[in-house]
Order: sequence, then C-alpha cells, then structure tokens
Amino acid sequence: MSGAEDIFRSSTVKLSSPSSSNHCFGEAALKSHAYNQAVRVGDTIHLSGQGGWKQTEPFEISTDINAQIDQAFANVDFQLRNAGGQGWSQVYKVRSYHISLDDQAQDAMVRNFRKWMVNHKALWTCVQVGRLGSDEMRVEIEVEAYDPEGAC
Repeated sequence: MSGAEDIFRSSTVKLSSPSSSNHCFGEAALKSHAYNQAVRVGDTIHLSGQGGWKQTEPFEISTDINAQIDQAFANVDFQLRNAGGQGWSQVYKVRSYHISLDDQAQDAMVRNFRKWMVNHKALWTCVQVGRLGSDEMRVEIEVEAYDPEGAC
C-alpha cells in the first residue's frame, strides 16, 4: 500500500466540501475538474493553489496583477475558513507560482503578507512558471496551515 493510500484510509484525513450556503469557485472546481480546494491531515490544512478569481459566479479574473494577488490572498483566507481553520493567522508555508516574477508581483505578495500575517511570518517559495490553470491567471498561491483546534 502506498503512503497516499495509508493517509486516505486513516481517520485523520478530512476532505473539505465547498460551502453549501454559498456557490463558490471550490464547488465549481469539484464538479468540473474533480479536485478539492482543501484537505485536512491531522492538525494541518493543505490548500490547492488559489488564483485571483472572484468566489462568486461568474468567476472573473482581473487582468491587473495587484488585483489578482489581492484576490488570491482573499481566496486563501476563504478556503482555510471553509475548511474549519482560522485563516491566514495559521499559515506557516506559502508557495506562489507566477507567470511573471517581476518586482510588481513580488511587491504585491509582500504587501499582502504584511496585511494578512501581522503577527507572524511564514515560509515562502516563489516560482516563475510558463502557464497556470487558465490563460487569464497570472498567480496561484498554495498554503499549509496549522490548526490544532479544528482537528477533531
């Protein structure tokens, strides 16, 4: 049995279902692409990459990199809370993927780190890539968050 099979057979894994009271991108992605936005393994919430799309239909993405990064950070917070966490205050690891990893993108990331993680600093890896999940996407942010209180 592989490690992944062991994890999914254990009782400590919880797949996050999209909020039933609010049609959101996570619900659409689950139906159209067959993947979850969040998985809890014990005390840790792992998020799928979050882009700069609006959470409500139509799922629009701004062409402005600052707006995309701002929205991606808001989407991370939304998905963490939807998974039972407390948002950015629990994030300890960030991976960001960028079509263009220029100063404007990095400045927007740092500005959002300072806004969303006032009392702590997370680990960060940023990578420039050739393409993301859709042609409009310029950034995708993936995080891990420690949430011991929600892991019951």
